[in-house]
Amino acid sequence: MILKGKVAIVTGASSGIGKSIAQLFARDGAAVVVSDLKEDAGEQLVAEIRAAGGEAMFVAANVAKPADCERTVNAALERYDRLDCACNNAGISGEQKPTAELSIEGWEKVIAINLSGVFYGMKYQIPAMLKTGGGSIVNMASILGQVGFANASAYVAAKHGVVGLSQNAALEYATKKIRVNAVGPGFIHTPLLKPLEDDPRVLENLLSLHPMGRLGEPAEVAELVLWLSSGKSSFVTGAYYPIDGGYLAR
Repeated sequence: MILKGKVAIVTGASSGIGKSIAQLFARDGAAVVVSDLKEDAGEQLVAEIRAAGGEAMFVAANVAKPADCERTVNAALERYDRLDCACNNAGISGEQKPTAELSIEGWEKVIAINLSGVFYGMKYQIPAMLKTGGGSIVNMASILGQVGFANASAYVAAKHGVVGLSQNAALEYATKKIRVNAVGPGFIHTPLLKPLEDDPRVLENLLSLHPMGRLGEPAEVAELVLWLSSGKSSFVTGAYYPIDGGYLAR
């Protein structure tokens, strides 16, 4: 119960990595604010957490809208009177096209959700954490926050931005007891990846990119996020942690 008595926000929490993070946070004692656009799935997750003996609430929010990010933080404060942890996890893959063929709309949508959404989250999470003496923020980057990937310009740019944004915020709040770190998953077995997994040739190629010879599981990423969110990582800030089966070591 390393988060016992803590309050945590998890965005994009209705499925995949976000869902595993929310479940693990609750299991380890945190009251979890489940944030997502998918209301039915979000409410179902809250019900599952409560049935397992945990505490959670749902807030319908679009991280690309600053007002929704502010409302999510305010809901946490109104219900639990504090905020200790946040995982800005919400993201999309977006259009898969060469840079010159990527639509303006496709670029703007990915940047709005995957990068601006992280900034909006921190903009409101940090002041709330300062009021109660500090906290930990984990931002979901990617292995593509370090390297390129053909036909994913917007995604790669956004995830590189998340790493830099996390490092910058970490520097600014290091003496104020707020830690900010970024996590870089490889290809993880989630609904986001299902269209790629459905093609055997594409799946075989993805597996070959990971020296461990398999895709990661959401629960494996959640364990890293839990550690970074807890006091066990008290001297860790401004860091980027890949969790990629060896992808970046190739």
